[in-house]
Amino acid sequence: MSNLERDYITNNPAIGRSWDEFEKEIFTPEEIAESNLRVALIGEIIKARQEKGISQKKLEELSGVKQPVIARMETGKTSPQLDTVLKVLFALGKTLAIVPLDPDANKT
Repeated sequence: MSNLERDYITNNPAIGRSWDEFEKEIFTPEEIAESNLRVALIGEIIKARQEKGISQKKLEELSGVKQPVIARMETGKTSPQLDTVLKVLFALGKTLAIVPLDPDANKT
């Protein structure tokens, strides 16, 4: 092992820690929550498409959203615009709902 490699391993703050620990140091709680919501939304879109048994190409035909855009959205390589998400959801027979982040927050 070279000195450069040894220094990298020794001085790298990410080595020896879990991603969750490292993530909390580099992202704010709001950024983590936003990322988690984005992942959950895309996961639900993928699940809905798979439950319908349709391909990304078929979803393109149903939604008018090009298959490569759907693929990039599903892999997280892009952050889709709201109208794109709504077109895809509509084609899947789904919609967005505005709900409290904390269901107990509205209880008195």
